[in-house]
Amino acid sequence: MTAAPDTRPFIPLNIAVLTISDTRSLADDKSGTTLADRLTAAGHKLAARDIVTDDVEAIRAKLKAWIADPGVDVVITTGGTGFTGRDVTPEAIEPLFEKRMDGFSIAFHMMSHAKIGTSTIQSRATAGVAGATYIFCLPGSPGACRDGWDGILAYQLDYRTKPCNFVEIMPRLDEHLKRGKAKA
Repeated sequence: MTAAPDTRPFIPLNIAVLTISDTRSLADDKSGTTLADRLTAAGHKLAARDIVTDDVEAIRAKLKAWIADPGVDVVITTGGTGFTGRDVTPEAIEPLFEKRMDGFSIAFHMMSHAKIGTSTIQSRATAGVAGATYIFCLPGSPGACRDGWDGILAYQLDYRTKPCNFVEIMPRLDEHLKRGKAKA
């Protein structure tokens, strides 16, 4: 049996990109640029873009501001997911999650393993939902950002993706909240 073509329209999302690095500036941020270019090429709006240092409080402050902003539907971070002493992205962001998205990490590692083998275990890619905002934390390499966007996020952030996608459940993400941020 063949499914009927999806005739639903594309729904552009407002996506913020945060690079977490002690050494990058907007001029040399290849990973942030990779994400910004890909999401806009897909038809989404780059709602914001910034760089913060590998500092738990700086990361949380920026994320909290974007979570509270009704003009931001999704945040994608790049960097700080490794194991060095300065890699603190999961420690900074995971406490903000109302719900973790364990499947994102699993899907990312499966895809990454096919490309880089066992080196994928050196990433602590993570994702979740906070305040009706999707948050995805990718490693800091442009290749990992390409893989995460092209292999997972481009589909799950597209309303036309079947059998299901994150866009179609956005209106129900904040059922427990009073502010009603999500609109699709």
